[in-house]
Amino acid sequence: MSEATRTDWLPFARALPRASVDLCYVDPPFNTGVKRTATRPIRGTRASHPASYQDNWPTIDAYLAWLRERLAATIPAIKPSGNLLVHVDWRTSHRVRVLLDELLGADRFVNHLIWSYGLGGSSPRMFARKHDDILFYCVDPARHYFDPPRIPATSRRMRGQTKKATDVLDIPAINNMAAERTGYPTQKPLALLELLVAACSPAKGTVLDPCCGSGTTLVAAKKLGRTPIGCDLSPAAVRLTRTRLSEIP
Repeated sequence: MSEATRTDWLPFARALPRASVDLCYVDPPFNTGVKRTATRPIRGTRASHPASYQDNWPTIDAYLAWLRERLAATIPAIKPSGNLLVHVDWRTSHRVRVLLDELLGADRFVNHLIWSYGLGGSSPRMFARKHDDILFYCVDPARHYFDPPRIPATSRRMRGQTKKATDVLDIPAINNMAAERTGYPTQKPLALLELLVAACSPAKGTVLDPCCGSGTTLVAAKKLGRTPIGCDLSPAAVRLTRTRLSEIP
């Protein structure tokens, strides 16, 4: 049964049955140092204040300690055939990969995925930052589930055909006029999550997002015939996620 619960990730993870999750995708706060706030009312809610969350820790070590405790509590709930995807960015990806090596073992590393999204600003003092990092780990390298996704081929020779996706996922971010935009800060595109859920979890599997935010992971899971479960501390996030799930037949 679909579930979105208002609670912190840590107690939610500790209450999960062991070896019950096929895919855990987590898009935690990025430690940007600012408060993230919606720029417009959240679709499907009647919240009197915009959705927001604090995204700053006093040091990167404090952030990593927060993340370590929650990942360590979550990993026992992932099946031997299951996968873990941790979505971060340039601020912490190098440190989070070392953390995951410590928690799971470097031999459980599968891919360092690049989500290339294209939108956003630029700077005269550096190359424009136009990607996030998704660290892909498994529990058992000999048993983990993977169904290689296929994307449209771009070469003239393969016109009209598909090819296997690479570790660079070229999927546009959601623009301000897109119909799927909910108003929630840091919302990820449904196309990205549908690709990841389909590739990294089996049909009828259980997909967990312990920082569900706008609910896109759970929406993708339900649309693809998986069982979505997730949580978030934000009441606006949980209301939005439940609304979006209820709209799927």
